[in-house]
Amino acid sequence: MGQARPPGVAPRRSPRRSPATRRVAPAPGGRVSSRMPIRWDALLTRWVARALDDELAGARLRAFRLDGEARDLYLLFRERTLVWRLHPTRGAVLLEPAVDPAPGDLRHPARVRAVVAEPDERWIRIELLPGRSGPAHDVVVELMGNQWNAVVTEGPERIVRHVLWTRATGRGHRVGARWEPPPPSTREGARSEVPLERWLEVLEPVPPDARAATLLRTFAWTSPLVAPALLEGDLARGWERWRRLAGLEEPDEAVILETDRGPQPFGTRLPGVPARPAPDLLSAIRAAAPGDDAEGAGAAPTLLDPALVSRLEQAIARARGRHVSLVAELDGLGDPAAERALGDLILARLGEIPAGAERVTVEGFDGAPVTLELDPARAPHANAARRYEEAARLERARERLPDLLAEADEEAAGLEALPAGTREGRAEPDEVEAALPPVAAPEARRASEGPARPYRTYRSSGGLEIRVGRGARHNDELTFRHSAPDDVWLHARHASGAHVILRWPGPGNPPARDLEEAAILAALHSRARTSGSVPVDWTRRKHVRKPRKAPPGTVVPDRVRTLFVQPDEALAERLAEDGRRLAGGG
Repeated sequence: MGQARPPGVAPRRSPRRSPATRRVAPAPGGRVSSRMPIRWDALLTRWVARALDDELAGARLRAFRLDGEARDLYLLFRERTLVWRLHPTRGAVLLEPAVDPAPGDLRHPARVRAVVAEPDERWIRIELLPGRSGPAHDVVVELMGNQWNAVVTEGPERIVRHVLWTRATGRGHRVGARWEPPPPSTREGARSEVPLERWLEVLEPVPPDARAATLLRTFAWTSPLVAPALLEGDLARGWERWRRLAGLEEPDEAVILETDRGPQPFGTRLPGVPARPAPDLLSAIRAAAPGDDAEGAGAAPTLLDPALVSRLEQAIARARGRHVSLVAELDGLGDPAAERALGDLILARLGEIPAGAERVTVEGFDGAPVTLELDPARAPHANAARRYEEAARLERARERLPDLLAEADEEAAGLEALPAGTREGRAEPDEVEAALPPVAAPEARRASEGPARPYRTYRSSGGLEIRVGRGARHNDELTFRHSAPDDVWLHARHASGAHVILRWPGPGNPPARDLEEAAILAALHSRARTSGSVPVDWTRRKHVRKPRKAPPGTVVPDRVRTLFVQPDEALAERLAEDGRRLAGGG
């Protein structure tokens, strides 16, 4: 628990092959096209792993970027950027020009040891050399069915440190859990030869119309794509074709097959299937991947800074919140004519209203009794003046709010149009930046905030103060100098990040909603913030101790309980605004 050690830089190693410098066809965009997605079988997985191993072995990794919404994984190398599009409607693997890590990226300096795929499997492991001060990590890309995913694991135990997206059912991955590979293939021929006799023994007794299912169930390296070629004509010839495919460790010819489902990248030609050549397998994948139209892939992916995307999402949340607040304010406005009539009535009945009265009933102008609510600290004529002032305020608000509401609607509509454009490659970073509200300079913020505190202040929905540490050194200061023994202490499990204190003066445990919101802040201020679900440990602050000579931010908590929460930037922004009011601008 506490701050994790940053991974070191791995030893230098020369790649087996120099990185390619060619620039291939444009990459697919983010929109779903009419094209069917690429079919990812065990053969394509094996060949892609070999191609990436040739390209990336020894490459210097700088950072990870996980976009769970789009299901895109980025590996930012010094020489290039590897982009895995893992949404099954537009899946592709792309090598793009290098970009610098952004503030929101997960920095992890390391070198690639190898890129491997197990026999007859549909998942690829990118092995990273261990750093000088940390364990080895692997990046695992899963390509089974339509549940494609990616996880970053640590150490020989393969503890999940980051996950692209968390599935609601099935083999869901959670940060802090051990990653378990899919059950290994049990099909014959994955790791040994299959003699012709065995091939015939299995397939000859089966009716021809049922042989494809038997073939797929029994023999490795087969898929619906290759089964027709293996079953065409004589079974012995099909066995020869199968042996050749099973023995292809790397493509003998990169092609794009023209199938009834659309273009399909492959590492060899198949009998009876039209094909056109490609420069290499990765180029074939790029050209065949679903893009913006049926003729080819779209523009290269725009690698927007996650911090810029986060600012955009926060600005949208603020604009929506402003719209809701303005509508509520407009709906809640009183009637200025009614307020002015009450002022007139007070002046008309001054002689009947005693000084210091809080409430008095008088005869209205229509003869019916009217109860007047008064400020006892004001004279009767001053109460009338207050009614006239309120009537004028309501009139000004009724004139002003519609224009403000229209401006808020226009701002929200403009901002909400940008996320689709960014996903589809139509919005550039400068365009997004120009649409966002300006950010105050750090000097101006510091001048307005006064002396820096070791924590940021938030307020939960229930009104409880939440304090979030600003770093390792400040974590210690927050935990041991700016909290009470019975306050609640929280920290994301198995991930470096901020200590969080939920101020709690009462007996028992705090309300579940307030505790969950504090846990969400702990998840957001940790290296697990891009995960779909984050385990957050919590306990009383009095049960947290600091070992002797432990590094800054490293503590040992006892009597820990765990919450699983989903990071929510919009919630954090709302709580932060409440927190600024609570802290008086701090």
